Amino acid sequence: MREQELVIVNALGLHARAAARVVRLLSGFSSQATLEFRNRSVNAKSIMGVMLLAAAQGARVVLRLDGPDEDEAMAAAAALFERGFDEQETA
Repeated sequence: MREQELVIVNALGLHARAAARVVRLLSGFSSQATLEFRNRSVNAKSIMGVMLLAAAQGARVVLRLDGPDEDEAMAAAAALFERGFDEQETA
């Protein structure tokens, strides 16, 4: 099992489009995936679950992965969070 704290860096937080990117990415891996925020734990492969977290910019969420490809999934997810879910923000 792998666990890592990730920070929401994009201005809009974990909104619908960002949540969809997280779910799409993690659904490509066979490992079980959960996200936790404010004592709520959800299936990280469920768009509704991820959106229910309502994590805003600056929030720290915990991603837990358990399975044969957990290392690769964690690296990919951490990179996605660091890139702000690949959203281009304008000033």
